[in-house]
Amino acid sequence: MTTPPDNLAFDQTRLDKVRALKEKGISTFPSSYDRRDTVRDLKTRYADITHERSADQVSTAGRIYIVRKHGKTLFADLGDETGKIQLYIRKNDIGDEQFELFSQFIERGDIIGVTGHVFRTKLGEITIWVDTFTLLCKAVCSLPEKFHGLTDVEKRYRQRYVDLIVNEESRQIFRIRSRIISLIRRYLDDHGFLEFETPILQPIYGGANARPFTSYHHFLDQKLFLRIAPELYLKRLIVGGFEKVYEIARNFRNEAVDTDHNPEFSMVEIYWAYQDFGDMMTLTEDIVSSIVFEVHGKFEIPFENTILNFEKPWKKLSMTDAVKEYAGIDIYGHTVEQLRDLAQQNKLDDWEKSKTQREFLVQFFEGLVEEKLIQPTFIYDYPVETSPLAKRHRTKEGFTERFELFIHGMEVGNGFSELNDPVDQKARFEEQDEKRRRGDLEAQMIDYDFINAIGYGMPPTGGVGIGIDRLVMLLTNNISIKEVILFPQMKSLQGGGEGDEMKPATDQERE
Repeated sequence: MTTPPDNLAFDQTRLDKVRALKEKGISTFPSSYDRRDTVRDLKTRYADITHERSADQVSTAGRIYIVRKHGKTLFADLGDETGKIQLYIRKNDIGDEQFELFSQFIERGDIIGVTGHVFRTKLGEITIWVDTFTLLCKAVCSLPEKFHGLTDVEKRYRQRYVDLIVNEESRQIFRIRSRIISLIRRYLDDHGFLEFETPILQPIYGGANARPFTSYHHFLDQKLFLRIAPELYLKRLIVGGFEKVYEIARNFRNEAVDTDHNPEFSMVEIYWAYQDFGDMMTLTEDIVSSIVFEVHGKFEIPFENTILNFEKPWKKLSMTDAVKEYAGIDIYGHTVEQLRDLAQQNKLDDWEKSKTQREFLVQFFEGLVEEKLIQPTFIYDYPVETSPLAKRHRTKEGFTERFELFIHGMEVGNGFSELNDPVDQKARFEEQDEKRRRGDLEAQMIDYDFINAIGYGMPPTGGVGIGIDRLVMLLTNNISIKEVILFPQMKSLQGGGEGDEMKPATDQERE
């Protein structure tokens, strides 16, 4: 049994009012209400209303945000998903009993339904002249008065429901997020792609280099993993004969939490038979630029202290040329020993581990170049050691036909010409598995069934994954991923309860 938290926000005064209302025989949580109009409906329909009350009666419902008392008259602001509207309530109209009920029991945060007639006040505000009101939900937690200016951003993430109630800017972020996902789906559907759903619980994780979350199925007596990517299953569909497939996927990676990483995140993965990594760059460019224009009506949008320009074509550089341009280092003009000295001088992480020019290439790129890629930029031609699922480059020994899209220093997309040689894939998986056995927690497992699948023949295929959360960050001018995920992962504020379900995992369970 879990111990209840000691920080429930119930307000005793409000609980007392609930009890008092019940004693009066007034329902505090009725089941439904005949709401015929939204706030937007009313403001649109009565945009030209005068000071005279409308002839027809309206009916709407929503949350109370402000109550202002002026003797025998009350003003209140009522809001629903579409906006806010003012209420005008007079004792002479609704009677003494109802007026006192509203005055004593209806407050900020409560949800009510009202009927009345629309008019425009002398100050020009469209208002409902209330005939009747019905309490629909008595809130027992008090809303913060100035939540918008709250400096404790963690509270906004932990109590997103409160953030959404009082912060229109937050609601707008998630409206845009929903629209972006719809636009991605519409674009791909309109271009002949089919959307599929693949397993989230997987016996073998793969499709990326990441540490997984581990679970256990008791009936099957089997360890399972939350997927880190849907890639290997979507490519099985290409083998099966579907030629244009995608999935808007929720993925899970047991990694650090920071401004652009959350252990649970969303992405779209796309696979297209008979295409290569160049075609997938073009597709990615077209999808993202079209979404930017749909959302903003232009290709240039602000992000932090700069303007991002999404107009096509975007800059494209090989990783080798990017290191030369942004870091001033010609990788193949230096020996390994010289590169090691340069890496140490530039205080790159884990510089001692690199043993080849290609390994140093990746180190210099990640440590000195990524953060400088502000405008949308494709970086292509990645070393084979870091790309176990990409086809070997057709002209560059030791490299693969892989690209990543960077915007404002963030990786937003990752794609390649998909490896479809089962013998090569088996060897790459075995190299990854050896790394994993030596302690690399992000190395991939061997998926023999996937090797078997491409053994039946997978056509030349291009694939790409685009990070939805990071795309939303860019299109809503937010520097933290927590601002664009409704319920981001947060460190617990309290310990576990009495039951086993809250106890820390044992070492054996972690394995």
